[in-house]
Amino acid sequence: MDQIKLLHHEELYSNLVILGGLMKSVCSHNPEFLSPVEKYQLFVYYGDALYAQEEYRKAEGVYEEAIHMKKEFMKVKADKAQETHPKKVHQQSWNSEGLPSEADIRYKIYKCLAGTKNYREAVSMLEAIPAKLRKPKVNMALAKLYQRFGKERPATTAYKEVLRQCQLALDAAIGLFSLGVKGTEVASLTISSLPNANQLEWLNFWLKGNAYSACKEYAKAVSTFRSLETASVLRDNTNVLCCLAENYFLSGDYTNARLTYQRIHVLDPLNVTGMDKYAFILHKEKKTMQLQSLASTTMAVTDLKPEPWIVMGYHALLAGARKACRSVYFANKAHELSAFQVQALILKGRALLQMNKTPEATLHFREAVRHAPHIFEAHQGLVDCYIKANRIREAMNTFSNSYHVLGSSPRTLTAFASVLARDRMTLDKARSYLEKALAEDETYLDAVYLLADVLMEQDNIRGAIEILRKQIGLQSNSRLHQMLGDLLARNKDLLGASDQYGIAINLDTTNTKAVQGLQLLENSSESLDMAGMVEDVETVEESSEETDFDTSYTVGAWVETEWLTR
Repeated sequence: MDQIKLLHHEELYSNLVILGGLMKSVCSHNPEFLSPVEKYQLFVYYGDALYAQEEYRKAEGVYEEAIHMKKEFMKVKADKAQETHPKKVHQQSWNSEGLPSEADIRYKIYKCLAGTKNYREAVSMLEAIPAKLRKPKVNMALAKLYQRFGKERPATTAYKEVLRQCQLALDAAIGLFSLGVKGTEVASLTISSLPNANQLEWLNFWLKGNAYSACKEYAKAVSTFRSLETASVLRDNTNVLCCLAENYFLSGDYTNARLTYQRIHVLDPLNVTGMDKYAFILHKEKKTMQLQSLASTTMAVTDLKPEPWIVMGYHALLAGARKACRSVYFANKAHELSAFQVQALILKGRALLQMNKTPEATLHFREAVRHAPHIFEAHQGLVDCYIKANRIREAMNTFSNSYHVLGSSPRTLTAFASVLARDRMTLDKARSYLEKALAEDETYLDAVYLLADVLMEQDNIRGAIEILRKQIGLQSNSRLHQMLGDLLARNKDLLGASDQYGIAINLDTTNTKAVQGLQLLENSSESLDMAGMVEDVETVEESSEETDFDTSYTVGAWVETEWLTR
C-alpha cells in the first residue's frame, strides 16, 4: 500500500490506474491480501486516479464499491461487538487512518456524475449526505444544481448555508442575488458579519453593483462598477471590468461594452470571461480583423471553456451562409462544455437563420429565451425568425410579451417599433413608441434611424430632416449624414445633399450608400447640364431663322469678349 499512497501523493495517476487495477483483481481472488482499511483506501485512491484520467463512469463504480465495502465491514464489526460486549459496541476508527469519509466519497461520485452530465443522479447523491455532515462545497454544488432545475427555495437555503460557513464565498452571494434575495440580507450574511468590515468598503460596492445587476437596474450597476473601478484600489481589476462590460451589454450599450471588453483583453489576454459577448458585438459591427485576432487568442488560451468556441463561431459567421455550418459546429462544441450557455444557443440560432433553416433557428431562440428571459438578444432572434417566415402577427405578439418581460427601455421600445413599422396600419403606433424611446434617451441612434424611416414612409420628409438635423447637433456619424443626404436629395436640395454625402464619406470611407448617393447626384447633374446644352442649341437654331445677325461682330470681337469675361 505504501507504493499506492506514493503514486497518489505524487499524482502519477496513469501509473496508479494500472497498479490499482491489478491490485483490485488480486484482492478479489485473495481477500486476505489487504486489510479492510487498506482495501478501502486502495479503492478510493484508484477511483481518484480514474477520475483524473476522465474515466468518470469507471471511477463512479469504484467509489460505489468503496462505500458498500465500508458499510459491510462496519455491519460485521458491529454484530461481533454486540455479541462480545452487548453494552458496548466497538467501532474501528476509519478516520484515524486519514481516510475520506462516506460524505467525501459521495461528493467524489457527484463529480463523476457531473462529468457525465447526469445531473439528476448527482442531486440524489448529494442529498444522500446528511445535512449536518454537508461541507460548504456540498451545499454549493447542491445550490447550483437546484438552481439549474428551477428549485429556487432549496437553492436559496443551500447558498445561505455556504455563506454561514464561508462569509466571503462571493459566487454564493451572486447566486442569492440571482434568486431575488435582497442586497441587505446578503450583506448581513457576508460583509456585515466580518469583524473588519470597515476596511472592506470596496467589497460593499462590489456586492451593491451585483445586486443592482440582478434586479435589472443596469444603469445603477454601471454607475456603481464604474465608480469602483475608477476611484478605488480595484482600478484595472478584470473582474470589476467584466461586471461593468456585462452590464453595458445587458443595457444595450454595445459601444461602451465593446470598449470595456477590449480593455479587458489588453489587460489580461488570458481572460476568456465575457469574450463570447465581445465576439457578438464585433460580429454585429462587422469588425472582421478584431474578431479574427480574438478567435486565435482565446482558442490558444483554452479549448475547455465555451467562450473560445463561441468566438470562433461568430468569426465563421462573418463569412456568410457558406461557412454558417461551421458556426453551428462551434456552437455545438460550446453547448457540450456548458449545457446552459445562452450565447451558444444564440450563436447557433443566428447560424441556422443565415442558412435559411428558420424552424430550427426558432427552436434554439425559444430555448435561449426559456433559460435567460432577461437576455434581449434571445428575444430579438426569435422575432427575426418570425419576420423571416413572414409571420408578422406572431412577431408582434412575441415582442409584446417580451416588452413586458424585459421592461421599458429605449432598446425594447425601438425593437417593438421595428416590428410595428413593417405594417402600414401600425406606423403611427411605431412612431409613438420611437418618440417615447427618444424621450428616455434622445441620443439613442437606433430609434433615430427608424423614426426617420417611419416619417419618410409617411411622406413626412420635412419631419425626418428635422429629426436628423437635431441629432447631428447632438452627435455626428457617417450614417446620420448619409441619411440626411438621401432625404435632401429626395427633397430636391441637391447642393445640401452633396455636402452631407461628402461629410459622411469623410467620416467613413466604407459607407457605400453615401458613395452611391454622391455618384447619383453627379450623374444627374451631368444629365441636367447636357439637357441644358441641348435646349440652348435648339433655342439658337430657332432664333437664327427669324433674326439676321450683325456681320460686323467679327471673330476678333468674340475672342476679345471671351478674354474680357475670364
